[in-house]
Amino acid sequence: MAKQLLLVRHGKSDWGNVDLKDFDRPLNKRGKENAPEMAERLVNRGFKFDLIVSSPAMRAKSTAKYFAEAYGVNEIQYEESIYEANTNALLKVVNGLDDSADTVMMFGHNPGFTDLANELSDADLYNIPTAGMVLISFPFDSWKMVSRGTGELVFFDYPKNSDEV
Repeated sequence: MAKQLLLVRHGKSDWGNVDLKDFDRPLNKRGKENAPEMAERLVNRGFKFDLIVSSPAMRAKSTAKYFAEAYGVNEIQYEESIYEANTNALLKVVNGLDDSADTVMMFGHNPGFTDLANELSDADLYNIPTAGMVLISFPFDSWKMVSRGTGELVFFDYPKNSDEV
């Protein structure tokens, strides 16, 4: 069974409170609107997944929760190494995913996510906007086989993308 990885960048975050650590920044109003809207688009596409993995940073966590809610699930696996991760660290997370999960939704941050999408596939994305998502598929049975250039971009979608059918 092929593997599919959906990378979702967290929704727009709130910079209002300068005393907050970056890790603790919440979603702002737009983030709270975009995240459920994007989750809804996925549901409407008929997209199914086996596992949700997220950075534990507040804005990623909240985004993941909106998606989980849209699907009526509440299990989210938090993976600390996704926060502030570069492509090598992110690839380690992907390679360590449980092979019983064929489709994984991963929530995290830029620039790591945009870089990862470009590394793994021929995506050639300039930037994954907040609440944007990229689906990449791999012709493998095991996540351990995923490496640079082995994936194929299935779709790229984001809140301001109005071509969405």
